[in-house]
Amino acid sequence: MTMKGPSRKQVIVPMNNELGKRFIKDSVSHITNINHALKSIKSSVCTDFIYADNKSVLISTNNVALNSDLQEIEKYIKNSLQTSDENIMSP
Repeated sequence: MTMKGPSRKQVIVPMNNELGKRFIKDSVSHITNINHALKSIKSSVCTDFIYADNKSVLISTNNVALNSDLQEIEKYIKNSLQTSDENIMSP
């Protein structure tokens, strides 16, 4: 099956390059923890893999993420990096 345009199954979290590198170092445990956090809010979305870009971190999911899913992912990322809110923008 071929799709035209984006599939909207990615969560893009804008952050600077330094924070992106720090987050991607332990991506395997981040995937597990994000999936656990999403399961705790009874979401059907789960993460597949994490990719670091120059100015953002891309999180690939199995379904389109709802607003509550995005909030949970944002909360997890901010807690895991233990940084101020101004360094990470909303997904």
